[in-house]
Amino acid sequence: MPTEPRSGCAINAAVEVLGDSWSLIVLRDIVFGGRRYFRELLVRNDEGIASNILSARLRKLVDEGLLTRETAARGQRAQYSLTEAGIQTLPVMVALGAWGMAHRETAAELTIRARLMAEDPGLVAELMDELRESHLGVPRPGPGASRASERLQAAYEAEVAAD
Repeated sequence: MPTEPRSGCAINAAVEVLGDSWSLIVLRDIVFGGRRYFRELLVRNDEGIASNILSARLRKLVDEGLLTRETAARGQRAQYSLTEAGIQTLPVMVALGAWGMAHRETAAELTIRARLMAEDPGLVAELMDELRESHLGVPRPGPGASRASERLQAAYEAEVAAD
């Protein structure tokens, strides 16, 4: 159950959930990396998150209603899924990425997706539809159309190949 914010300020309420140094990184890895299991999130994290920090952030994101955690039988891996609230952090990540590209030193291959989504809000909406399909089971509009995630991945691979 989400915690009560310290004040009625909307920015404060969001920062209390997303403002620490790891929550958005964990969400980023789930959204863009397709990582749904603890071990994937731990081992494939470029920033080197510690296991205790990851565990705490996953627990917080579940408690705050941004993720769900599938119950796993003993010896099985628990899968994490985005909720609608978690999916709706994507435009926040896009805005933060655009700000980071404009005001901080970044690597071209790691900002290609952020640049493309900042330039094309329709791409963000399409990716959110994909996330709803894969995490919530809601069929995306135009199921025969190309996937936004595939277009973003192709752009990333083209950028890496060009370097």
